[in-house]
Amino acid sequence: MQKNIQEELIALVVRALRKGELDKLAQEEIILDLPTDERFGDFTTNIALKLSKTLKNSPRNIAAVLIELIQEEILKSELKSLIAQVKVEGAGFINFYLNADYFYNQLSKIITQSEDALRQDLGKGKKVLIEFVSANPTGSLSVAHARQAAVGDCLASILEFLNFSVQREYYLNDEGNQINILGKSVQLRREELTGKEIEFPENYYQGDYIFDIATEAHKKKISDADLGDFAADYILKIIKQELFDFGVNFDCWYSQKELAKSGKVAQTFNQLKEKNYLFEQDGALWFKSTVFGDDKDRVIIKSDGSQTYLAPDIAYHQDKFNRGFDWLINLWGPDHHGYINRIKASIQAFGHSPDSLSVIIVQLATIFRNGQPIQMSTRRGQYITLREVLNEVGSDAARFFFLMRRTSSHLDFDLEVAKKQSSENPVYYVQYAHARICSILRSVTAQNNDDLDLSVLKEKEELNLIKKMLEFKVILNVCLITCDPYMVTVYLQELSETFHKFYDLHRVLGQGEALTNARLALIKGVKIVLSCGLELLGVSQPESM
Repeated sequence: MQKNIQEELIALVVRALRKGELDKLAQEEIILDLPTDERFGDFTTNIALKLSKTLKNSPRNIAAVLIELIQEEILKSELKSLIAQVKVEGAGFINFYLNADYFYNQLSKIITQSEDALRQDLGKGKKVLIEFVSANPTGSLSVAHARQAAVGDCLASILEFLNFSVQREYYLNDEGNQINILGKSVQLRREELTGKEIEFPENYYQGDYIFDIATEAHKKKISDADLGDFAADYILKIIKQELFDFGVNFDCWYSQKELAKSGKVAQTFNQLKEKNYLFEQDGALWFKSTVFGDDKDRVIIKSDGSQTYLAPDIAYHQDKFNRGFDWLINLWGPDHHGYINRIKASIQAFGHSPDSLSVIIVQLATIFRNGQPIQMSTRRGQYITLREVLNEVGSDAARFFFLMRRTSSHLDFDLEVAKKQSSENPVYYVQYAHARICSILRSVTAQNNDDLDLSVLKEKEELNLIKKMLEFKVILNVCLITCDPYMVTVYLQELSETFHKFYDLHRVLGQGEALTNARLALIKGVKIVLSCGLELLGVSQPESM
């Protein structure tokens, strides 16, 4: 794959810095951003502002010197036919203005190469394991799990699109105290079904689903000793169906129980002992996590001989690397924030870089109806489930809405807005733009792109639409850097708005053959980008609405 224009412009700036003997002073990475105001060119860099303190000179003076060096490099490069102007603007930003021919060429690539024109080989086949959701099999998935599912699945799709080799994994905590309590909860409900009066502990699992499991266990004559495993398997089937209906499919369901049986946990302990990262104190076995920056050492085997959660987690993460993955991404809830340092310490103990593990904290979501938060599930009496949201608004709206805020921000999800068939509903707004274009393209016969003249697209709204299309690659790069797919939802809304503005002001059909064909190509390009973006979100691309 060829370098994109951003990479080429960055290389241009680097050569200019080197020529001016400033490259050693520019310690930070050269970043090329999209200007927030279209009046300030097509790309901008703040490198002059970064150098100002070191050089003890004003950013505008530094930028003026750099532009002279950049202009010299432009004349020696293939970019000289693409760059119309380079200017110093604002506090000292260096802004690049590209020729219209560049945008026509890029639009032509999109309509002839389709999705392939939007791909970038940023991953180069690097093996990535994304572990997400991983809810205990003790009940239906909550909206918190649903948000993790949407984020993890979309992030995986984006990485695949950028040529990473991605595996989606669900870590199944199918043993331990919570499974024992689940089994006892079902046992007591089964006794209730036989007419026995029981006192149900508050810390046991509540909800109608426990009665459902108890009824099934009674029919199948499941022993009390096997109720925990039976209930976990029963709930896991529900979870898998919910995720399937949500469009989320995992490549691997990794069992903690099987991990324990495999002997890998004990093997991990032995390796840590050999490395002198374990010690005994107060009858417990401790991991020296402070060696790797944790705020305190961590117990992995308690004085009563039982393991802490950290014990199998260390073995699990080491096993991820042993399976050949280069980059691990974990999506966790906000209650796991304090767990990050100890896991990063554990992978460093085995010689892995802390950067080879990225932990994404996905904040909680609150479900609203007509602007009022829903505190309790009307059906379960405990929490809002993914199934309830799917039943009410469908998978498309659910996925789009769960992705509409940064993962680090709390999300408010209004069910009534998600059901509206109007511009108030963001997913409807984007899908309507796609369907509208499909309707126009259906009304014409096949185009002959050989005689296509895109240079007739001179209106501001036409060029803005091409420029907005080309931002798609930039947005995906941002998603990669931040490990957060939410910018795709923002971008698709902006692209749809730019299209609707164009369409409201300019007719596509009946404008003479040259202009009509060019505008048909223009909206076909928009359709390709919209379709690709919606596909990455896991949202359908309707051709009529």
